[in-house]
Amino acid sequence: MSFHGNFTISLDFELYWGMRDVQPLESYQEHIRNVHFVIPKLLELFAKYEIHATWAIVGFLFLNDREELLKKFPSELPQYTNKQFDPYDYIQKNNLLKEYHFAPKCIELIKKTPYQEIGTHTFSHYYTLEEGQTYQQFKRDLESAISIQLSTGQKCRSIVFPRNQYDVEHLKIIKLLDINFYRGNPIHWLYKPRQLDKEYLWFRLIRLADAYINISGHNTFTVETINQNISMNIPASRFLRPYTPRLKRFESLRFHRIERSMVYAAKHNKNYHLWWHPHNFGKNLEENLRFLERILRLFKTLNSQFGFTSKSMGEY
Repeated sequence: MSFHGNFTISLDFELYWGMRDVQPLESYQEHIRNVHFVIPKLLELFAKYEIHATWAIVGFLFLNDREELLKKFPSELPQYTNKQFDPYDYIQKNNLLKEYHFAPKCIELIKKTPYQEIGTHTFSHYYTLEEGQTYQQFKRDLESAISIQLSTGQKCRSIVFPRNQYDVEHLKIIKLLDINFYRGNPIHWLYKPRQLDKEYLWFRLIRLADAYINISGHNTFTVETINQNISMNIPASRFLRPYTPRLKRFESLRFHRIERSMVYAAKHNKNYHLWWHPHNFGKNLEENLRFLERILRLFKTLNSQFGFTSKSMGEY
């Protein structure tokens, strides 16, 4: 680690695969469809402010269509008890419109933009803590993700676990597969990895409040000595919640919550890790981009004053 603090951005790029079990496509299609416009805008800002970012990409997105995807199934599929979690059942029953399920052109654009790292979000947006699936099935899924990424000339060094679910055995598996970095959860009980049915409403409400007022702390971190059997944790500090018109009056609070933590990290030589999904910007794009640019301008100020640097997960 450098002697100065670092600012890290990671993005969970998943299109509808990350929302498939949460909302019908009809109710969320604008967010997903507009991702193809969001990503070039994000990359323009990252280039302008020299931001090093990690894009954790669902392996399905590297492919062109349903027919190609059917040929790339892992040798062993997850056997979720709750079939709503099973993307392979969904694939068999749906035509998979390209703009909601595949994004090879966006991935090419990311690859061509300086300082961008392509990591994995697993092959199928895999849920590691849900009942029915096994460690072996997870390993097969991840092998497929690595393979599809290597076929495009990209080595996979970093992972973001879908729904931020993992345990120590999953960390051993990713290390075995030569993935050296993962995004852990903020080190606070509010953000502990849980099964989806244990994500109670009051957890979500407190986390929402935490985006505006300091409940969980700054969530900055230093990188500990590496355990040779487990990959390095680059924990999340803050989820960048998207602009919400009904909460417009609280936008200054939302910004200052992030600003105070970034300033704290820069002054104390600590690291700050911001993350979100591209589809979070799929509505209210201009408002979200303006808010993000305020954060990036702040980063440049801290870079000038304190040597605060931009670093992708794989650059730790």
